[in-house]
Amino acid sequence: MSQHYAETQYGFDWGAAKVQRVFSDDKRGWVTLTLETPRHAGNNNIQIYVTRTGKVRIHDSRGEWSPPKTKARGDFFTTKQG
Repeated sequence: MSQHYAETQYGFDWGAAKVQRVFSDDKRGWVTLTLETPRHAGNNNIQIYVTRTGKVRIHDSRGEWSPPKTKARGDFFTTKQG
């Protein structure tokens, strides 16, 4: 079974995903890509910003996505004493 793949002027379409390059800054080294899917299309596309050091920031129409907050390893095994 083959998946749909086609290169476009600024990126590629692969299955339900459409990836495009949008902005870049050669001097500062960052790039911005957009990802569109049937659930994230038009003004609700996903914008992926990558810094020259490799840090990734992801935005959509609601703002920047934040990684989930995780508990420190020891917090999973706490017990009440008293």
